[in-house]
Amino acid sequence: MGVILKRVTHELEHHIPFTIVGALSGIVMTIVILYGSWLPEVSSVSETVFYILHPTHVFLSALVTTTLYVRYGKKNIWLVLLIGYTGSIGIATISDSIIPYLGELMLDLPNSGPHIGFIEEPIITNIPAFIGIAIGYFKGYTKIPHAGHVLISTWASLFHIIMAIGTTVSTIQLIGIFIFLFLAVWLPCCTSDIIYPLLFQKKSSGSCTTEVNYNKRD
Repeated sequence: MGVILKRVTHELEHHIPFTIVGALSGIVMTIVILYGSWLPEVSSVSETVFYILHPTHVFLSALVTTTLYVRYGKKNIWLVLLIGYTGSIGIATISDSIIPYLGELMLDLPNSGPHIGFIEEPIITNIPAFIGIAIGYFKGYTKIPHAGHVLISTWASLFHIIMAIGTTVSTIQLIGIFIFLFLAVWLPCCTSDIIYPLLFQKKSSGSCTTEVNYNKRD
């Protein structure tokens, strides 16, 4: 347990810098979209973008979580499905929907609900999860930069928030959005990609602080 805690602490610390960069990119995108006057029907377009980015995030989470679990845990197919699905759908929902929604409520944004993907759009959300699980289980290897995963997750959370913003946002709300974007990505992404699989790990592995890069399993 001590080794896992040390590893988790290291990973969380390592992920702070590019999670901050991801959150800052979200603030820049918010300003450009709201004040650039080039995107009509902001709320409608944002919802469409969200339901592209959220399933992509689910796929990446399922792929990485399943790959790590299969390599270092048991090979039981039902456990693989359980870990892969909960580690992707569950945590991606917290990251992309629940935390942004709580942020919208606290920042007094005119939100339209939490937008739970696997309930509201079950086909386009669940299918990527099972595809990611299948690739992680049968291929057993992947190479995905964490920075890319962080950006996808950040932007999914961002467009959930943009759906609620309307046409304008105050400086205080922008600061609040930055904080909630950081929180929506930092803990959930590390949990999905690293902490969750580590709970079932049977042998130690090298650091995956910059990318998940595992060869075919033994």
